[in-house]
Amino acid sequence: MNPLNARKQILIAESELNRAQLVQDWRTMADEVHALADKARTVRSFASATATLVAGVASFWRKKKPPADAKPSLLKTIFKGAAQITTLWSAFRSPARDQPDL
Repeated sequence: MNPLNARKQILIAESELNRAQLVQDWRTMADEVHALADKARTVRSFASATATLVAGVASFWRKKKPPADAKPSLLKTIFKGAAQITTLWSAFRSPARDQPDL
């Protein structure tokens, strides 16, 4: 076997090894992206539940009317803002993202 054919065979073998490594790296990266997406869904679920709870508490506190000359508390203002954020979150959240990936 002449040196050029030997070199060609070595390069072909090296190319096949690189291709197999690339496929394995791609699968690993895809698995990590799927795991990250699952974690993001979990965080989104907790955030949504927390925002709903805060909105519910704010709604409960909103039913009591303070005197006209009383200044609203900081906590009530925060809960009111959270309720508005929850409303906006629900309005602008894409329904397609709520569907699980198949």
